Amino acid sequence: MRRLDRLILGEIFGPWAFGVAIFSVLILAGSFLFDLTRYMAQGASIFAVIELLILLLPGVLSKTFPMAVLLATLLAFGRLSGESEIVALKASGVSVRRIMAPVAVFGFAVFLSAFLFTEFVVPSAAKRATQLKETITRQLSGMTDRDAARSLYENGELKGFINARDFDLSSRTLRGVVMNLLGSDGQVAYTLSAPEMRFEDDQNWRVIGEATLYDLRTGIKATADGIWPNNVKPPKVTPEDILAQTLKDLDALSMQQMAAQIEKERNNPATRRDQVSNLEFGYWNKLTIPLGALVFGLVGAPLGIRNHRTGTATGFWMSVMIIFGYLMVTNVMSLFAQGGRIPAWAASFTPVIIGLIVGAILIVRKDQ
Repeated sequence: MRRLDRLILGEIFGPWAFGVAIFSVLILAGSFLFDLTRYMAQGASIFAVIELLILLLPGVLSKTFPMAVLLATLLAFGRLSGESEIVALKASGVSVRRIMAPVAVFGFAVFLSAFLFTEFVVPSAAKRATQLKETITRQLSGMTDRDAARSLYENGELKGFINARDFDLSSRTLRGVVMNLLGSDGQVAYTLSAPEMRFEDDQNWRVIGEATLYDLRTGIKATADGIWPNNVKPPKVTPEDILAQTLKDLDALSMQQMAAQIEKERNNPATRRDQVSNLEFGYWNKLTIPLGALVFGLVGAPLGIRNHRTGTATGFWMSVMIIFGYLMVTNVMSLFAQGGRIPAWAASFTPVIIGLIVGAILIVRKDQ
C-alpha cells in the first residue's frame, strides 16, 4: 500500500505546483496588475514596484495553495482513470476510499503549510506592502503624511481622543499629535501636543521631544521633553488598532492579533456591530481558507475519476467553476455574518462543511 500512496502523491504534486503557479499569476494579474502598471506609468521606481509585487506574493500564495489542490486532484485522477489505473486498482480489491487516503494526507499537509504561512509570513509581508503602497501613493500625489484619529476606550469607557498628522506603521510612530484626555467627570481634563509619540517594546506609548501639556482644570501650561500628566495611564491603543480602522486587507493581522483586536472593538461602543462581525469572519477565515485544501482534495479526486481520458483544459475549467461556487457560498455566508443572522464562526465553516459532505457523497458513489 505504501507503493500506492507514493504513486498517488507523485501524481498530485506536479499538477499542484503547476496550479499554484497558474492561479497565482491569474490572481496577481486580476487584482494587482492595473495598480502596479499605473504606478510605473506615473513615474514610480521600478524597484519599488518589484518589491511591492514580491510583498504581495505571500498573501496570494496562501490562497492558491488550497486552490491548486483541486486542480491537481482533477488532473491526476483524470490521467489515472484515463489510463485505466483506477480500474486496475479497484479490480485488485483496493477501494476508492483507500485510494483517497493519500489525497487526504496531501490535503492536510497543504492545509497545515498554508495556515503556518498565513500566520507567520503573510502578516509581516502584507503590512510592509501596505506601507510601501502608501509611500508610493504619497510620492506620486505629492502628499507626505497619513493622518490618524482614534477614540480611546478602556473597559468600554471613553478616556479621550487622539489625532495625529502622520502615522508611520514601520516605525510605529505618530507625528504631530494632539491628545485630549478625559477626567473622571467625563470632561476633557488635559490637552497634550507632542511632535512625536512612539509605541515602544514595553507596549506603551512614549512622548518623543518637547511637548506641551495643558491642564484645563487648573489652567497650568507646561512644556518639557517627554511630558505626560501625572496619574494618567498611557492609552491602550496600539498601532494595529489604528491600522485596523482603515485596513481592508486582513492578511496584515495574524489570528492572535485579530483576536485581540476583536476583543477591543467589542468593548468600544463606537464600533458598529458589522465591523466586529467582519473581523470575526476574517478571524475564522484564517483557518477555513487553508482548510479548503482538504475539501478541494476530497471533492476533486472523485470527480477526476472518469471512464475516458480528458485533457488539462477540462480539469482547469472544472476547478475554476468549483472554486467560483465555493467562493460564492463564502461571500453569501459573509453577508449573513455581518447582518447578524448567523455567528461568524458558523458562516466561515459552512462552506467547509458543505464541501466535506459533497466530497463524502462523491467518494461513496465512486466506490459503488
